[in-house]
Amino acid sequence: MTVSLPRTTVLSGGLAVVAALALSACGAAPDNASTTSDGKSAATATSAADVGGMDALVAAAKKEGTLHAIALPRDWANYGALIDGFQKKYGIKIEVENPDGSSQDEINAVTTRKGQDRAPDVLDLGSSFALSAAQQGLLAPYKVASFADLPAAQKDPQARWYNDYGGYVSIGCDAKRVKTCPTTFADLLKPQYKGQVALNGNPTKSGSAFGGVYAAALANGGSFDDVQPGLDFFAKLKKNGNYTPVESTPATVEKGETPISIDWDYLNAGYADEFKSKGLDWKVAVPSDGEYAQYYSQAINKDAPHPAAARLWQEYLYSTEGQNLWLKGYARPALMTAMDKAGTLDKAAAAKLPAVTGTPSFPSEAQQNKAKTVIAQGWGRAVSG
Repeated sequence: MTVSLPRTTVLSGGLAVVAALALSACGAAPDNASTTSDGKSAATATSAADVGGMDALVAAAKKEGTLHAIALPRDWANYGALIDGFQKKYGIKIEVENPDGSSQDEINAVTTRKGQDRAPDVLDLGSSFALSAAQQGLLAPYKVASFADLPAAQKDPQARWYNDYGGYVSIGCDAKRVKTCPTTFADLLKPQYKGQVALNGNPTKSGSAFGGVYAAALANGGSFDDVQPGLDFFAKLKKNGNYTPVESTPATVEKGETPISIDWDYLNAGYADEFKSKGLDWKVAVPSDGEYAQYYSQAINKDAPHPAAARLWQEYLYSTEGQNLWLKGYARPALMTAMDKAGTLDKAAAAKLPAVTGTPSFPSEAQQNKAKTVIAQGWGRAVSG
């Protein structure tokens, strides 16, 4: 597996100069290619049945011919294989804009380009951002064929969003630059890690960094209802000189700028694979004192310029093929339990996942909204100076 790029980094960050694929010119979204042969509209379909079934949906999507995606780096959770697989299977071109963008950048693109052909069709958002987008009325309800198999806690009852893949906050460490790699949040406060501890992004904009602060809260007496101890932890980390504001990327890791990176386990595990060929010994640990799991959420833009292709993309992602491709990228697919029971899970890929204990739990919508507000108001103060 190749190195995962940080899709949640802020646009002004170091890798923001990576060129995005060009999208169509500005203009009104097309309305003539979004209906089936019998006149059913894909734009209002809440399931494949609403357009006459999967064959009709495929035909309508092929007629549109294009899917606009945003903030999907090819090397994030094996998205390259997913993009290639969809294009090969259906002959529909996927154009990815701003692959290194953040969840907030995705929402901004939807709101500022409403009614334009260059608007994104689909979104892959950090869970708190998916909730915000739903509350703003930006998402189209749509149930994929496997919707009933998704855990109740990992989907919106109205099907405006549902989890796609996820993992645990982990600590990645360059064992050749760091004598003893940290394995807990408590370890990160030790003086030998001065200037070495980084996050993948800004937690006010980045799903992975948001998860890092939440995990730190759980490790320091906080809870899903109380994320403040996470901010206090990073304030202490900043005060003692261990925290670095450099946002970790594969490039900063290779340069030695971020030898310790708090990030999703599937990204850090991917780094470990890739860095072997570059002489780096990248160790990955899920901290026992701050075990926090989060899934990203998939959604359709309510005003998607290619509504049939958007819905077909969802069907592909939640098929056995799509879910196992995420698994091969070290990400835990949302249908993992159901597929394991059905005997369709890629067990070889599952065996390579970083070890964790217990069953993951997730904050509620109200808890996430509260945490998002607290972090938005307090992050700057925590790490300033």
